[in-house]
Amino acid sequence: MAVTESSPPTDTATRDVHATAAPTADVAAGAAATDGSFSTRGWLVLITLCCATFMCGLDFSIVTVALPDIGSSLGFSSAGTLQWVATASLLPSASLLPLFARVADLVGRKKLFTFGVALFTLFSLGAALANSPGVLIATRVGQGTAAAMIAPAAIALMTGYFPEGPQRARALGLNGAVMSLGFVLGALGGGVITSGFSWRWTMVVLCVMGALALAGALALPAMREAAAAKRMDIPGAVLATLGLFGLVFGISTGGDKGWVRADSLGAIVGGLILLGAFLLVERRHPEPLIPLSVLGRPTIKWSGLFGVVTFGMCAGTTVLLSLYMQDVLGFTPLQAGLSYLGEGAAAMLGGMYVSKLLGRFGGAKVLAAGLLIQGIGTVAMFALPQSGNVATLIVTSSVMGLGHVFSVVSFITVMTTGVTEEDQGVVGGLSQLPQYVAAIGVAGLSAIAAARTNALSGGSAPDAAATLGGLHAGMVTAGVVALVGAGLAAGALRKRSGA
Repeated sequence: MAVTESSPPTDTATRDVHATAAPTADVAAGAAATDGSFSTRGWLVLITLCCATFMCGLDFSIVTVALPDIGSSLGFSSAGTLQWVATASLLPSASLLPLFARVADLVGRKKLFTFGVALFTLFSLGAALANSPGVLIATRVGQGTAAAMIAPAAIALMTGYFPEGPQRARALGLNGAVMSLGFVLGALGGGVITSGFSWRWTMVVLCVMGALALAGALALPAMREAAAAKRMDIPGAVLATLGLFGLVFGISTGGDKGWVRADSLGAIVGGLILLGAFLLVERRHPEPLIPLSVLGRPTIKWSGLFGVVTFGMCAGTTVLLSLYMQDVLGFTPLQAGLSYLGEGAAAMLGGMYVSKLLGRFGGAKVLAAGLLIQGIGTVAMFALPQSGNVATLIVTSSVMGLGHVFSVVSFITVMTTGVTEEDQGVVGGLSQLPQYVAAIGVAGLSAIAAARTNALSGGSAPDAAATLGGLHAGMVTAGVVALVGAGLAAGALRKRSGA
């Protein structure tokens, strides 16, 4: 089975889909244009949802840069304990996504989105005022839980408001660019803020962003939503949450501790077993958390796989680039943050024009092209020198960022195309899951880089040359995986054409 392209607006299948989920009067009034332009109401929706997306993207990177200052300020006992400042947000974000995707269908997407943004803002304020490691980690858990509410509801609102075609493609393109820009500016802003002020101001920035997103959420136009489910699938929710928690926990900690340790390996195996049990439970439940008819669609499965590839390889390579800039080139955190600006600019440029490519070539072709561009840019990082040539760093990271935005926007477009109104919440959650499962890429590439560095250093303390050799190994691996993903997407297209 293969990834299929979105059908043209005049296609019979597309008309049938829209017949099952006709837009409401509010949606039609705000999103009736067919040339990709937005009404005033449409811009309000887009800016609000993109603001929330930017906030969530900013959260992870701005905190990661501030970790050393957080550790010294609050007296964390070890680097391993300090890492929980980041992990405490990641785990609930990943494990609770399927649950809140269904909750969005039960209580209303706008309600859940607004509640999630309000919670995120409050917990960000609490993190800014935290006076001990325990309080900070607890507020980070709250931020991650709120992000799990925001992510599926935001995508469902976007795909529900903007109809399939130029408008949705443009909206998703801008959203993808804003997501990447949030990560890049988080790295830059974290360096600036912690150098000139205090790590607490990173949380204040998130609080201000949350307040702006909340004001927009309260002003969002009313939208009628089809009743999808009447009750919660409790067994499915428990199994999915615990299964994803175990899987992401094992992957996140295995890169540092080793995957053969009992806690990491046990968490991964236990998570996989629970997810297998989840699939069995879903077959029998009258109103499953994730209908297997949705999960089994070729576009959902293929898009999810390619989403994990593009997010995992880009996130892992970004971590390696940070190590390269600081451990090999000797950059300060501020200099390292500034070096990401080329990637951020490429992301914005790609987000502005990807909708035109989607309209002309279709989601699947742009997905294959995006993975190809990302892979080429990442493999080319093998040329990164031990000193001097910053141009190579900027060019390769910019090419990777451009391909990544193409891949992210197109895989979400393919995944959400042809989805009925009642399934938009579930699919919205599934489309956001790959960015949290991307921890597998970070852990895997970091392990490859560390192993190669140890081999080159012969067991002694690694020098800059050995460190660079290890980083090159991880970067080339990431590029090859992205290129294989591009080949799979292209092969799926050929198979579809032959059929």
